[in-house]
Amino acid sequence: MPLTPMPETEPLLRVTDLTVTFPGHQHPAVAGVGFVLPAGGSLALVGESGSGKTATALALLQLLPAKAVVGGSVRLQGVELLRAPYAVMRQVRGGKVGIVFQEPMTSLNPVHRVGRQIAEALVLHQCLAPPAARQRVEELLTQVGLGPEHAARYPHQLSGGQRQRVMLAMALANDPVLLIADEPTTALDAATQTAIVALLQDIRRRTGMALLFITHDLGLARTLAEEVVVLHRGMAVEAGPVERVFSQPQHPYTQELVRPLPEALGSSPPGQVVLAVRNMRVAAARGWWRRREVVLLHGVQLTLRQGESVAVVGESGSGKTTLALAISRLLPATGEVVVLGQDWLRLSSRALRLARCHLQLVFQDPYGSLNPRLSIEEIVAEGLAVHTRLSPSERRARVAAALAAVDLPPDILHRFPHEFSGGQRQRIALARALVLKPQVLILDEPTSALDRSTQVGIVELLRSLQRQTQVAMLFITHDLALARAVCHRGIVLESGLVVEEGSWQDLITQPRHPATQALVQSAGLG
Repeated sequence: MPLTPMPETEPLLRVTDLTVTFPGHQHPAVAGVGFVLPAGGSLALVGESGSGKTATALALLQLLPAKAVVGGSVRLQGVELLRAPYAVMRQVRGGKVGIVFQEPMTSLNPVHRVGRQIAEALVLHQCLAPPAARQRVEELLTQVGLGPEHAARYPHQLSGGQRQRVMLAMALANDPVLLIADEPTTALDAATQTAIVALLQDIRRRTGMALLFITHDLGLARTLAEEVVVLHRGMAVEAGPVERVFSQPQHPYTQELVRPLPEALGSSPPGQVVLAVRNMRVAAARGWWRRREVVLLHGVQLTLRQGESVAVVGESGSGKTTLALAISRLLPATGEVVVLGQDWLRLSSRALRLARCHLQLVFQDPYGSLNPRLSIEEIVAEGLAVHTRLSPSERRARVAAALAAVDLPPDILHRFPHEFSGGQRQRIALARALVLKPQVLILDEPTSALDRSTQVGIVELLRSLQRQTQVAMLFITHDLALARAVCHRGIVLESGLVVEEGSWQDLITQPRHPATQALVQSAGLG
């Protein structure tokens, strides 16, 4: 049944009493959610991690696992989608409706260049010849702020923010009437977020495309959406115009969402240096026929003291994650990385394995870093089995305590990573790092997929943990407000160089470098 023009009285998208239940789960993931989105309109679904936002988006396009039980009604241009045949859904997905998934690394094919992946949607829906498809791919990459040269790269060669922009290019390829954007700016710095938001607004003005925006960032929801639906435990607890809902929240959960972050920390404590990075340089080879060296980090230097938190901020692709991986010796580097008196770059493999319990890393992409074949108990306890001689019962107790510390119940021990939302997986990754009680903790965007209320909880958790254990934290983020709440001071990276560092008082009120000025202005802190 092809899609036909809708009656004038019919909205573009009407969702009625949508329910989603996964096998083995006592409560539905989505319970009776309904909303209306007119042509050219914009609506935001907001809520905590695990509230049903992504399950709702996937249900609209029949993208949930086959065993999931879905009920209710989803009508696009008057056509029922929940019971539509495969031929109709193939026309809808990527054609009438574009979607940007929450985790681009798991959505992009790792063995194909991104240009080929973008062109695939053009060939399937428009039957474009290769030269026309290549030209359109270059236009799309330029439109989302990436140069045409990125078409020849593989997903692993791009930063998290760059991969998300590739996903956005794929979603926009066929000029959809509706774009479903599931956390499209999660891993982007404030400046790039602003650019992507401006891009989405411009595209909506030019094309009349409607937008269903799924986010935990209330500021972005306020900027991009006209209407908002607040989800909590699978139910819509509040809905209405964005300004009214956020300025006069009625439901207790909505009131919790608008809680501000804690006040900024004071000056750094006078502890001993536990991490010192000196003259770090990281380079990578680019190109297939004519190989050339590209320097990713240029002579980076930083120190981290016991009980101190230092934020590394910068635009997407500035080298933040590269720095974290190089310090952890997961990327080859030159220079010095001194952890508790040992230069990790000169340790043998055996000595490095023994030393790793002192420094733990929480990765940016939690789904990619969690073994899908292991249960949550096995994932969190894996480090204990390597570095301690605890009995099975003692390990289980330590695992339960680590999960409780990140606000996860102990009854998830026997579940697997694919059963959790992106934010829940980030908390599992954090629990895995904390269970070893490290002295240095590197956190690469640990709250990027969490709603503001959960971010507040994680911030309070990290500050409490630091007071109790004096753990030193290197906090990598694009969110300056969050960095100020968690960290004593900040370091600004641009193109692999440390361009400015100092206290938040200096960085925010008297930024000297243009990169810092842009970040402060984009975050609205100036």
